[in-house]
Amino acid sequence: MTAYWTTHPGPLGDLLLTCDATGALTSLTVPGAPGAKGLPAPGTVRDDAPFAEARRELDAYFAGERDRFTRRLAPPPATDFRRRVWAALDEIPYGTTVSYGQLAAAIGVGGPAVRAVGGAIGANPLLIVRPCHRVVGADGSLTGYAGGLERKTWLLGLERTRTAVPAG
Repeated sequence: MTAYWTTHPGPLGDLLLTCDATGALTSLTVPGAPGAKGLPAPGTVRDDAPFAEARRELDAYFAGERDRFTRRLAPPPATDFRRRVWAALDEIPYGTTVSYGQLAAAIGVGGPAVRAVGGAIGANPLLIVRPCHRVVGADGSLTGYAGGLERKTWLLGLERTRTAVPAG
């Protein structure tokens, strides 16, 4: 099955997007993030067309005109635990943050599993769209982000300076 990729310029640098043959977004990475080292896997075809909707949504988000993404997602296979963590990320409201512990509690785990939650967040292949940047340390400090703390700070600042808007 053919997969596609493109890049999209944005305030965080050139974003690398991939999708499957159905057009569902499989990854979104920022420069310097794991998986953003060069082009996608061999056999992946460069084609901008399948990404028109994703580009519009990203541009609207960066302009403060959108507070969530509606593009279909198809992340790579993952464990049930990772899928639960990623689903919980999708539920974090725009303009808010939660701690790793709060996210762990939301999926029904605690204690030592909080570290595993952090690992699952770090493996999130859909940066920005699946808002892992909204997870912070227990004391509110900014901790880990695959795209770097400077980008996490920027994204949180964008969301805090905008009033939540309809997904449109």
